[in-house]
Amino acid sequence: MPTHRRQPSIELLELMGVVKENGNEQTTLPPVHTPLSYDYVLVGKTIEKQEREAFKKQSEYIEELKKKKLKVTKIIDDDLIFYGIQAPKEIFERYRYLLKVSDACNWSSDQNIVPLSTRIRIVHFILNHTFIYSGEGLRHLMKMKVFEAKFCLHEKKKQRELKENWARWTACLQGQPITAVRNYFGEKVALYFLWLGWYTYLLIPPALIGVIVFLYGLAFFNTSPLIKEVCEADTLMCPLCDKRCKVWQLSDTCTYAKVSLLFDNNGTVLFAMFMAVWATLFLEFWKRHRASYVCEWKVSDWCEEEEELILEIVNDVKCEPKEYKHSYLRSTLVLVCVTAMILVIIGLTHALVVFRVIAAVLLAEGSWEFLSNHSNSGAMMLGAVLHYLIITVMTRVNRIVAMKLCEIEKTRSFAATEKSFTVKMFTFQFFTYFSSLFYVAFFLGRINGHPGGYVRISGKWRLEECHPSGCLTDLFIQMAIIMVLKQTISNVLEFTGPWFCRWFKRRRTQKLQRKCAHCYLKDESEAKQGAELCDNCKLRDWVSNYRLNDVDSFSLFHEFLEMVIQFSFTTIFVAAFPLAPLLALINNVIEIRLDAIKMVALERRLVPKKTNDIGVWIDVLEAIGVLAVIANGLVIGVSSDFVPRLVYRYRYGPCANGTVTDIDCMAGYINNTLSTARMDDQNIGNEFSASQMVSPGGYNVSYCRYKDYRDNDYTLTPQYWLILAVRFAFVILFEHVVVICKFIAAWFVPSAPMQVKNDRLFDKRNRLKEELR
Repeated sequence: MPTHRRQPSIELLELMGVVKENGNEQTTLPPVHTPLSYDYVLVGKTIEKQEREAFKKQSEYIEELKKKKLKVTKIIDDDLIFYGIQAPKEIFERYRYLLKVSDACNWSSDQNIVPLSTRIRIVHFILNHTFIYSGEGLRHLMKMKVFEAKFCLHEKKKQRELKENWARWTACLQGQPITAVRNYFGEKVALYFLWLGWYTYLLIPPALIGVIVFLYGLAFFNTSPLIKEVCEADTLMCPLCDKRCKVWQLSDTCTYAKVSLLFDNNGTVLFAMFMAVWATLFLEFWKRHRASYVCEWKVSDWCEEEEELILEIVNDVKCEPKEYKHSYLRSTLVLVCVTAMILVIIGLTHALVVFRVIAAVLLAEGSWEFLSNHSNSGAMMLGAVLHYLIITVMTRVNRIVAMKLCEIEKTRSFAATEKSFTVKMFTFQFFTYFSSLFYVAFFLGRINGHPGGYVRISGKWRLEECHPSGCLTDLFIQMAIIMVLKQTISNVLEFTGPWFCRWFKRRRTQKLQRKCAHCYLKDESEAKQGAELCDNCKLRDWVSNYRLNDVDSFSLFHEFLEMVIQFSFTTIFVAAFPLAPLLALINNVIEIRLDAIKMVALERRLVPKKTNDIGVWIDVLEAIGVLAVIANGLVIGVSSDFVPRLVYRYRYGPCANGTVTDIDCMAGYINNTLSTARMDDQNIGNEFSASQMVSPGGYNVSYCRYKDYRDNDYTLTPQYWLILAVRFAFVILFEHVVVICKFIAAWFVPSAPMQVKNDRLFDKRNRLKEELR
């Protein structure tokens, strides 16, 4: 039985801004004016350069666009076909009205000209939701090479202004024109640069304090009793490897002990506490900073899902929204796959440990005396370089796996896909970057055993040992190499890659003709209403944009991911590397201009997207802040020698029990941390050969020392258990104190300035009054 849709009443039409005149519906809203410019360009091959079937699909897709009343201008250039796409003003009128009634965004009533950034976003959505008879959309046609490229055009005048005021190296120490960036690239890109600029600005205090902590350790180079004890010791240490390694003098590691003190001193504890609170203050002040701009841009009430629903209706009035669905089977499958991927990444960390162990043995048994004497340090540096190479390869693998898992989930919208992809990709990258660092921080030198009972891989290779001055320097070297390599190489490739690709494309294609004088004047006068460029000048503009490097929906994601990983380095293990904030600050000053130059001059224009926040990244940053408290507490309490020094000073040292002596309270600390292995023990005799127990002076020795708290029968001493108890007590106390400080800081700083809240309140009142009138 046929159904008849009830026609809306006159009153309803008037409320919608529509009245009937002579039987025809007319809108009472101010007309939308659109400057005559092309919103999007598609590029395909001519029929001579591709199969007839592909060319047929190309023609079918263009016909579908024309059915939606999109203006399509076709220009052929050699073997390429350029299709200029322009939407009619009726589409933008519908979008503006639906946006107004949905209250998703406060559109000013006198804003009759739709910004090009908004037009691009609408047309981009329509193109991606237009399908040919076989059900294939633009994304599938791009994969099939039916179309070579799709892009939106750069606006010459605004592009030139951004180059002069922002996208140049000489502007590194200047502010950013965030509102101009928002008008050109949309709110999503603008909020990225706003966040990056705010993050860089707030890195100044921790960078300065980190340098002070570093200089504090440097000031004790010549006066520290710990360094003096190592450098003047005549202690013979046990061989570091089997067969060719011999006993060695503790004083040979004098330089290593000095470096350890730079990063393992009392100032490190206070700096780690400061950084944990700083991470919270950074996020809270960022929320305030963001709120000011979001209120100014009138997107405080914007909702991404509502925006997508509006665009679906604009594209097709008869559309049916996708329903929310959840599958426990798919979620379980994704969870299993994520867990398996994490285990694979951790397995690579184990392989890295094996590599370091084998490399240390090979270097120690080599003919080069310098490397033989510093085999552990050399193996650690080689391991760090290999770790960086693993990161480079796994970044590509992680991206593919994360995308496949999102396809399994069958997310409802692109916004949901982007959120899911972000969480998975960051999780994989985090384990890729930090698994090795967690091993160095919390396991290196603690599971290697002792003389007569060493832990070996496959019963052959001994695990690595820590230096008598502590393990924190190993963590510092690992972090420094990865961070410096990552930032330096990434920035070089990030700039030179797009520049070289643009240069190569220019060399491959013929030189563009100069713009004719008539079109040049029109371009200078902002292409006055109704003025259109000639075909030659349009082609010149389209080809120049075509030669730029391609971008996609996840281009901005990679920039965010790079910075959030850096934020993790800056906060999680800052106790081992106080100079990390300084390196991050220097990198970010360069990164802001590098990204600006790349987006404005080297890449095609990103599709402007509307948003009012940085999305799921804020949750990721808050999780990193919590993890930073735990990790830094464990680094200080477990990895560093802060607690053993504290116990020695007040329980076993010269100043124990409140006694006052003329010698330093830490005198004898290094000797206290060493245990003795004697050759008359049968297990030791089987562990080390007679040739290994020959001192540098040429005489045989009957015992050697190693770092541990053990008695002559190799049982753990009471001091070891006391230190272990104090370590756990310190970690618990540190984490509780810092977490309380974080909560207080979050409570003390409002998430939005009062002026912003008041502005929104009065703006809401004025709009409600206007609707009532």
